[in-house]
Amino acid sequence: MTPELARLILAQICLHACMAGTRMAAPLLALREGYSPAAVGVLLALFALTQVFLALPAGRFADRHGLRRPMGYSVAAAVLGAGVAVAFPVFPVLCLAALLTGGATGAAVISLQRHVGRAATGGLQLRQVFSWLSIGPAISNFVGPFSAGLLIDHAGAMPNSTSGYRAAFFLMAVLPLASWFLVRKTRELPPVIAAHDAQRRSAWDLLRDTTFRRLMLVNWFLSSCWDVHTFVVPVLGFERGISASVIGSILGAFAVAAAAIRMVMPLVAAHLREWRVLAVAMLVTAVLFGVYPFMQTALGMGLCSVLLGLALGTVQPMIMSMLHQITPEARHGEALGLRLMAINASSVVMPMLFGTLGAVIGIAGVFWATGAVVGAGSRAAWLLRPATADKKS
Repeated sequence: MTPELARLILAQICLHACMAGTRMAAPLLALREGYSPAAVGVLLALFALTQVFLALPAGRFADRHGLRRPMGYSVAAAVLGAGVAVAFPVFPVLCLAALLTGGATGAAVISLQRHVGRAATGGLQLRQVFSWLSIGPAISNFVGPFSAGLLIDHAGAMPNSTSGYRAAFFLMAVLPLASWFLVRKTRELPPVIAAHDAQRRSAWDLLRDTTFRRLMLVNWFLSSCWDVHTFVVPVLGFERGISASVIGSILGAFAVAAAAIRMVMPLVAAHLREWRVLAVAMLVTAVLFGVYPFMQTALGMGLCSVLLGLALGTVQPMIMSMLHQITPEARHGEALGLRLMAINASSVVMPMLFGTLGAVIGIAGVFWATGAVVGAGSRAAWLLRPATADKKS
């Protein structure tokens, strides 16, 4: 790992932790105020809504302007989003905070992934650098929820007090500022001049490629699993009387496991095949979703969270490696934006669907239904094998 890549990873951790901590604290505050699981599902969906509309423009903006300018705008939006929640910790403002912090994280990750992908050469190096870069969200998914949970329980006069929530949102507002100081001196890569006819192409033309479509489908299946886990664990923990700090620790255990497997992946990247890793991750996730509802204690939930983190932690580096290999260099930002738009469009709809399904069939039913769909969808990952071979030949 180069020093520049290390700085970019730290920058991603600080910005993403702002969103991850806000995404844990906001639903708990809404539940404390008496809002239903369906309302919490809507709140969680808003973290992805801005990214649906901004992803493609952000990808094109990154293609034109590189890294630093998109990161600067993202930092400003994240600070504003968490900051308004400090001043006004009420449900409508929490919705605004979700929109701002979610959008900021999406725009930042596109510019970071594009920069790192362009700096790499060859499939092996792509797997290595994206494995290192993917450690950032995994760590931030621990730092954000865990630190927010501790402040909610201990920063106020009593656990779960409004002052504790204000302290958590304040920390989330401060974290993105470090991202800018880490990124501002990064060397920009020379721009890529697209062919004349490419200037007129729509980003949707990328979907004409069969491999790209299958890769997006697999990405959607697996990103839905992250959404299920993020939504269900706070609701399940709240129903079972588990404290905010323990809920944060369960979510943090998932993040630590994902980070741990991603730290190993660069060392064994030469032995990994993208399609095989994705297929195995889908099958393991389906099994764990079948078992998770039977875990009645925080320890059992934590164990499933760790195993799920190990499985899903392998996914993003493989997705990003394949995406950069099958798309033109001048359109990497567009491809990343299209991917992010697709999975976040799902993330807008799915939490609301989870909330509705949870009210109808119960939280266990949400786990089982998702596991069945992901297990059945693993065939799409297996079908990437001949397509990948064709691309490399």
